[in-house]
Amino acid sequence: MADHSAQIHFVLVPLMSPGHLIPMVDIAKLLAHHNVVVSIVSTPLNTPRIKSAVDFAVKSGLKIRLLELEFPAVQAGLPAGCENMDSLPSRDAIKNYFEAAAMLQEPFEKLFQDLKPRPRCIISGKNLAWTVETARKFKVPRLFFDGMGCFSFACTQSLHNSRIHETVSRFEPFTVPNLHHEIKLTRAQLPEALNPGSEDLIDVRNKIVAAESISDGIIVNTFEELEQDYIQEFKQTKGTRVWCIGPVSACNKSETEKITRGNPNPPTKNKHPCLEWLDSQEPKSVVYACLGSICGLSATQLIEVGLGLESSNSPFLWVIRGGEKSKQLEKWIQEEKFEERTNGRGFIIRGWSPQLLILSHPSTGAFLTHCGWNSTLEGICAGKPIITCPLFAEQFINERLIVDVLGSGVSVGVKAAVAWGIEEKSGLVILREDVKNAVEKAMENSQEAEKRREKAVEIAEMAKKATAEEGSSYLSVKALIRDVIQETSF
Repeated sequence: MADHSAQIHFVLVPLMSPGHLIPMVDIAKLLAHHNVVVSIVSTPLNTPRIKSAVDFAVKSGLKIRLLELEFPAVQAGLPAGCENMDSLPSRDAIKNYFEAAAMLQEPFEKLFQDLKPRPRCIISGKNLAWTVETARKFKVPRLFFDGMGCFSFACTQSLHNSRIHETVSRFEPFTVPNLHHEIKLTRAQLPEALNPGSEDLIDVRNKIVAAESISDGIIVNTFEELEQDYIQEFKQTKGTRVWCIGPVSACNKSETEKITRGNPNPPTKNKHPCLEWLDSQEPKSVVYACLGSICGLSATQLIEVGLGLESSNSPFLWVIRGGEKSKQLEKWIQEEKFEERTNGRGFIIRGWSPQLLILSHPSTGAFLTHCGWNSTLEGICAGKPIITCPLFAEQFINERLIVDVLGSGVSVGVKAAVAWGIEEKSGLVILREDVKNAVEKAMENSQEAEKRREKAVEIAEMAKKATAEEGSSYLSVKALIRDVIQETSF
């Protein structure tokens, strides 16, 4: 990159949710590697989650800084200290959360006008509609970061247009029309926006969609070689510039970067205990099970996951949320002596886990995931077969990409989505027997399982090439910076 870009300044405004905040820090690092100055907007309780990663990047010579704004939780009717979507007390609070996020506009603009060097661009989470107005005010482009892949977009777009899902009963499989692959889904598995009945969040969704339609460009966490046909379709439908710069997690190369990423407690010199445990296991023998940062599954559902892992006879690393949200599950673990029963073969991580280090560990053989897009890509990057256990949003569509398109996964067979925030009303969607069978299928020594493992390694190799110098994603980052420079030559 030419030297004059040393004074190019990008401001990143992430949605305060783990699935958005963490990849936004990765994006900051990718831009800063090209000699761009990057500021990331944060709030007092979100800063500790990203500070150690940012501090390490700064020590490595990258020009990244944090800009802190007070989050108006109480003014928006949220409990004090509720600054991230993973700490919302209930589904009803989602509306208040977006109101609070919108209140950041005025303090952000005051901060923005005095920033040096003068910012050339705002990159915001697509859910933050107010940043469109702000960008217009300061005459800079506003790009949004789309935290999902292009395959899921193509599927939902096809359903919006064809409305085929409205003609079938809840559990009747139908083929999604006009795709490059034959993809079958049921209405019960679709995202809430396609399932009438979740009226409570319609306003929030409409604002987001309206803001998307007036964007100056979209940054997508994917890479050309992964979903080529669907990226082309995404670009045509959006009718704006699209830069595919993923998998963004691949910018974390050193052990320190991987252990600080998203870690609220900066690490000491000691190794995370789960990594020491992994060191003692056989190569490719362990199933790593993590159902995401906003997994609000009821204790009954999570117990099924635990019992399925236990009866599979494979060693497993199981991540559960710590604190208040896991009280019932913890009670069951204690009463049933689950940890004693699985001692040596099972390891429970409470709260944050060093996911990138676990996935790249030689003892990890498969990844049981909820199929959130970040986790999907992290599993892909590590070259591990994926055991799919989707829960909500576009996760069932991501499952179809992994199993049917990429051929590197095994489905647990979850039949219906749970609505985020009202999971306990969904009944039992995950069954221990299904978890056990999927784990055994992924870990067995069959020809089919070997084929999946080979496919996973092949896709990981593609991801590595895409993010390496002169790869498709690397060139996309360069093109993004060049486009912004050309557009804002002040």
